[in-house]
This record gives sequence, C-alpha cells and structure tokens, in this order.
Amino acid sequence: MTSADHRSELTSAGSGMPGGEGVFVDTSRKSDPDTGTPAGPSARTLRWRRRVLMNLTRLAMVVVLLGAWQWGVDAGHIDPFFWGKPSQVWTTLKTWITVGTDHGSLGEQISVTLQEAVYGFLIGVLFGVVLGIGLGSSRFLADLTAPFIKVGNSIPRIVLGSIFTVAFGFGIESKVVLAAVLVFFGVFFNAFQGTREVDRNLMSNARILGASRLQVTRQVVLPSAFTWILASLHVSFGFALIGAIVGEILGADKGLGLLIRSSQNNFDMNGVLAGMVVVAIIALLAELMITLLEKRILRWRPPSSSADMTAA
Repeated sequence: MTSADHRSELTSAGSGMPGGEGVFVDTSRKSDPDTGTPAGPSARTLRWRRRVLMNLTRLAMVVVLLGAWQWGVDAGHIDPFFWGKPSQVWTTLKTWITVGTDHGSLGEQISVTLQEAVYGFLIGVLFGVVLGIGLGSSRFLADLTAPFIKVGNSIPRIVLGSIFTVAFGFGIESKVVLAAVLVFFGVFFNAFQGTREVDRNLMSNARILGASRLQVTRQVVLPSAFTWILASLHVSFGFALIGAIVGEILGADKGLGLLIRSSQNNFDMNGVLAGMVVVAIIALLAELMITLLEKRILRWRPPSSSADMTAA
C-alpha cells in the first residue's frame, strides 16, 4: 500500500484557538487497488438509500398509528362514533370505489373538485404573479394599494366563501373564485417580495444597455423572482384544494366537499375521514407533480439542503 492511500493534511481551522494549535484532519479514502479510484457508494446511491429509508420510516409510522387507533377502538378506549375506525374507513372507501356514492361515482366527485381547484389555481397564480411583479416594480402603486391588499387578506376565507356562494350560486363558479382568492395572496406576496429582492445594479445595467422597461421585467425581474414564485406553488395548490372543498361544503351538488358534508350531516365519521383520505391523496400527488416541475425548470440551480428535504 502506497503513501497515497493514507494522507493527512494540516488545516488552519484551529489556528485561531488559544495556543494556535492546528487541527489534523484525515483526508484519506480507501481506493480501489487496481484503478486507484476512491471506493464506496456514490452520492446518488447515498441519496437513494436515504430516500428509501425515509419512506420506510414514514410507512412504519403510519402503520403504527393506524394499528394503535384500531386497537384503541377494539379495546373500547376510543369511541368510534366520534373518531371513526380505520377498518370502517377502508370499507367506506372500497364501497365508494366499487359501488359509488349517494351523489354519483367517486370519480365524478373527484373530477368536479379537481376542476374547481385547477381553475382556481391557474387564475390565482396568474393574477398573483402579474400584480406581484407590477406592484413590486412600482413603489407608488405598492404604497397606494397596500391598505386594500392588507384588508382583503385579513377577511376570513369562510366569509368570502359564503359571499361567493350567494353571489354565484351552487355551481362551479363560486368554488373557482374562492380557490383563486386563496391562491392569489400566497403567490402575490412571494412575487412581490421576489421582485423587491432583484439586484438594482443589474436592472440599472440593463437600462444602460438600452433595454426597455418591458425587457427589464421579462429578462431580469421575472427570472430573479421565479424561484420565489415556484416556492409559493407548493402551498398554493393546497389552498386551491381547500377553497374548492370549503365552497362545496357551503353549498354544492357535486364534489368531495359534498361527500364530507353529507357524511357529517348523517353523523358518519368514517365517511368524513374517507373523504379526507381522498383529498390528502390528491394533495400529495399534486405536490409531487409541482416538485418534479420545479426540478425540471430549476435544473441549473445547485442542490441545497432544502432541495434534499423536498426530494425526500
């Protein structure tokens, strides 16, 4: 074995400590005896192992929680009338899938809720990005509209849902508007702050080179604020889904919110929980799609610890 297989380097990490002692850091790595390349798992393998371990741990937590819940009900420690029962929740879901619900097939209810959430999501993102960048670029307009934005954001969403239900009826319009309002504020504030964080020297240099105001916005401001906007999308679709569900609970003839409200009116806690399970699955799938979209768009960005957490 050569000396290249065992090397240590003296760093100056401890030079600032009392006494000025250096710290010896062993930088040796085992190498393949034939090729001389470092042995051991690659970074991709380590990430894959961590992801598998994380998912298995999560699955184990869910299994333990459901098992304890089922045991508590069977042992009489938990009242199933108020808290439901995992096995009965599964039976309700299976019935909805195979037989259907009292308001039609489960696929139809999911389709209606998804349609409301997606429309509200797209409308809220569009207005949030446009107004966020517009007001973030103009100090005068930002100061002028600040009180109105704050008042609008402070109104309870359940009140807005009631207003929209009365104004637009029990159709899809009231749910789309409520979902769009919930999405708008999250995207708006991120786009606004992202625009304010743009390097002013970069904008000045672009203007010196002859770029118009529109070109500066499109080629400098929007790319700089794009990371902020994408970060808001992770919670925005959840808000859109909440808006659609709340609107359906307040008044609708189709949708997952109607299933939850009907189960509540019939004191069927298992039906309420089954509806929540379906909503949770939709939210997780949407989050996965947004994460994949973010990775594809921001492929140029170096990985960070937050990115690793999202990937996990």
